[in-house]
Amino acid sequence: MVALTLAAGATGCKPARQTAAAAQQTAAVVDSVVPREVALAAFRECCARVDSLSGGERSRDALVREFVRALETDDTAAFRRMLLTRSEFAWLYYHTNPQSLPPYNLSPSLMWFLLEGNGAKGLGRLLDEYGGKSLGYLGYTCDEQASAQGENTITGPCSVRRVEPDGDTVEARLFGLLLERGGRWKFINYSNKL
Repeated sequence: MVALTLAAGATGCKPARQTAAAAQQTAAVVDSVVPREVALAAFRECCARVDSLSGGERSRDALVREFVRALETDDTAAFRRMLLTRSEFAWLYYHTNPQSLPPYNLSPSLMWFLLEGNGAKGLGRLLDEYGGKSLGYLGYTCDEQASAQGENTITGPCSVRRVEPDGDTVEARLFGLLLERGGRWKFINYSNKL
């Protein structure tokens, strides 16, 4: 507390010119905008270049069936194989996604952070609620208004129909959007509405 008081007092004792100059310098740093191409190049430095999706499944139906199997058996390795990787995001997904373009202009690091964070939270909820148990899977339906984004086709949201232990049939969004590219399907993330 004493250190904070002394620091506040020391700042208050600076001449007004130095404080204004420091504020201008700070504002210049905070207000700077990194061009999209520069931000994407920096984001891609950590990722091997890819030109196709790996893992996943060859059809939307197969992907959803594998999702159900992985959930009922607590197979976290399968969940990783079905999910968009950071390299796939960086090289195949980001640059054609509307959120990366004006007027949104989300940086690749922020967009990846949001996808990964929401997906991890969703997967945790799924495994807590249904992991290792029979889901009572009956089928699924997706919004058929697919979105073409370059070579990517984005499908969803989707609802899974299942039978609860008491016999009631329910529908829920158990996963996020689906990505198809080159005949291979993956989940963009596992965000859900439980």
